[in-house]
Amino acid sequence: MELFQPLVKEEDLHKNYTSIMRQSKEGDRQELLRWCEGFPDRDNKFVKEFQTTFNSSFWEIYLYALFREIGHSMEWSYSTPDFLVEHNSKKIVIEATIAAAASGKTPEWEKDLMESPPTKFKEMNMESIIRLSNSIISKYRKYKEKYSKLEHVKGNPFVIAVAPFEQPHFNLQCEVPIMALLYDFYVDEDAYNDNPHLYPNGPPGVNLGFVEKDNGAEIQLGLFEDDQLSDISAIVLSTTATWGKVESMSGNSDIMRFVNTVWWSEEEGSPITKQAAKENIRDGLFVFHNPYAKRPLDPEMYNHSGITQVFVDPETKIIDKKRNGLFLMHRQSLNFGIK
Repeated sequence: MELFQPLVKEEDLHKNYTSIMRQSKEGDRQELLRWCEGFPDRDNKFVKEFQTTFNSSFWEIYLYALFREIGHSMEWSYSTPDFLVEHNSKKIVIEATIAAAASGKTPEWEKDLMESPPTKFKEMNMESIIRLSNSIISKYRKYKEKYSKLEHVKGNPFVIAVAPFEQPHFNLQCEVPIMALLYDFYVDEDAYNDNPHLYPNGPPGVNLGFVEKDNGAEIQLGLFEDDQLSDISAIVLSTTATWGKVESMSGNSDIMRFVNTVWWSEEEGSPITKQAAKENIRDGLFVFHNPYAKRPLDPEMYNHSGITQVFVDPETKIIDKKRNGLFLMHRQSLNFGIK
């Protein structure tokens, strides 16, 4: 696909697309082209959507590169859902979606680069929970109304792959909002930061029950706490599958670039910071398994370094996170100009 041959007028190009078209980012663009080698444009509108809406198309490219990296074969005979992959001779249906900014709220591409990152996270996390819920429930309804009736979907695990792009600094949320949404387990970072002496074991986990939208409507938490969404086998999510990952992996020598990353170390039991650490496509990916799934996802499918799989015992409600090695939590990528 000719991703970087503009198909629309300049004023119709997405701000993120315009940003990556600078001459100094040629090396980064070549990295993205490596990601999507062989990715078919089944409806002949993918390139235009990439140039005009960007994030949802970028997320699909990332997922395609991820599936290739971990050895999934992909079937392209059907126009929907987004991906039909195979693992150990078993087909898995995967639908991609993103959490986008609510109408009237600041989108992620309007982030003020001179503004310091937030030090309080609850407001940001609540917004993310609401937007993630909207995206997941919307795709679940589409599955019930349309996808579940398709012969190539029937009887196969169904996975929703969602990426949050709903607000500036969305990349700092890691798994906190999605854990609250799926399992009603909210890590209260603000409580810890305000009074760390009260929490010697780190930020406390609390059950919120629900969050409230601006109009007063309540969003129930714990989507995977019972069988209400048993048709969803798992949720795949990444907050690090952004253009920053392209930059980290490209090795672009035309730009003076500083990449600072934070990783979770099981060995240390705490986050560690790395500078100029080249990432893998897998780094920062979460897989949240539904303990009530009618068709569970085989955990071996994502048993790879860089990926965290989350399981919950439906009886004890104990959460188990399985990781292979270091796990990428978030990054800060700073460009200081052309060399």
